[in-house]
Amino acid sequence: MGKIRTLRGFRDILGEDIEKFRRIENVSRRYLELLGFTEIATPVLESTDLFIRSIGDATDIVEKEMFTFADLGGDSLTLRPEATAGIVRAYLQSGMYAKERISKLFTIGPMFRHERPQKGRFRQFHQVDVEVFGSNDPFVDAELLWMITLLLEDLGVKKYIMEVNSVGCKLCREGFRAMLVSYFETRKDRLCEDCLRRLDRNPLRIFDCKNLQCIEVSSGSPLLSDHLCTGCQDHFHGFLAYMDDFRIPVVVNKRLVRGLDYYTRTVFEITSDELGAQKAFTAGGRYDNLVEEMGGPETPAIGLAIGMERLALLVGNGELPRKPVCFFAYLGEKAKDYLAPMAKAFIDQGLSIRYSYEGKSLKSQMRYADSLGAGFVLILGDEEISKNVIIVRNMKNKDQFELPLDPPGIAVELRQRFH
Repeated sequence: MGKIRTLRGFRDILGEDIEKFRRIENVSRRYLELLGFTEIATPVLESTDLFIRSIGDATDIVEKEMFTFADLGGDSLTLRPEATAGIVRAYLQSGMYAKERISKLFTIGPMFRHERPQKGRFRQFHQVDVEVFGSNDPFVDAELLWMITLLLEDLGVKKYIMEVNSVGCKLCREGFRAMLVSYFETRKDRLCEDCLRRLDRNPLRIFDCKNLQCIEVSSGSPLLSDHLCTGCQDHFHGFLAYMDDFRIPVVVNKRLVRGLDYYTRTVFEITSDELGAQKAFTAGGRYDNLVEEMGGPETPAIGLAIGMERLALLVGNGELPRKPVCFFAYLGEKAKDYLAPMAKAFIDQGLSIRYSYEGKSLKSQMRYADSLGAGFVLILGDEEISKNVIIVRNMKNKDQFELPLDPPGIAVELRQRFH
């Protein structure tokens, strides 16, 4: 039998990639918690109806990309293609709306879409997803994007563009829809099959098409941002003013829409030319009607998702920060008796310690320590035990010194040297 391999579009994450993922998670959690967000974990498997109702049955995700199947009881289930729908469901199911005036939530985990795999895009991909429920203040919109700039600065990502737009509200779109349909009706012969369907069901989403001919056709169309109602105009101008207050440059892209039906008012994408054709690595926007449409009270909301695979491509490939590692090299059974006390003492001090389980020759253990990038090697044999000392070797400059053979005291001493 041949070897069993990962499915197409799926992959193992290991080595430098998993280090980058961990770094993105840690940095994200740091800033999210500083800004008052709390973590939530929702199931990766949900009722298919959840995504049809929230994302929209005319979207590419629902029509083409979902991993959907019937379970043994005949119910239609779907691996989550995005996180917002599940978080809204949890927000309603737990009655969070009745307990908190403002709910600020985030989740980190895998999503699933049956797309063509390419650079930075997989059928199982990972997101940092951030949601705020309960405020329609444009300051919240600006605050989220400010938070992203803090996160990117910490990760060393400098070359990116923030594109923003307003897709208005139901009132704006009702008046604009007829105008847009009229424009595209006279150019139907140049639209792709997907956009012909969108013309009947959701013409605004033609702007989201990546077909070059459709992009050319839509380049001369009327723009929703030029037909916003007064409330949406004021909201967008307020948002831009707050972005100025945060000193964050943005590009107003009047043709920017998002591929999900639930978006209202502010939408945004953060892109990098270093990622190729699929250059967006963070995106989101307001969805002020979704909670109500899913059976809850009227609740303004906004969210964003950071694509971890794509962001990882922008995080430097150099040496990632690591906690200093100590290696305990022991020679003989008497020295091995100190293995458990030494391990316990170092972990109690928050220090990383490694060792060889077999207790091979000193030369072999030193090679092993070097391969692990150990900063210090602690050497203990019968001679050191007789003197009640341990030898500590600095692997960077090769200096050696002795410390009293007291595991807790050794750990405290090295912790002070590391800090």
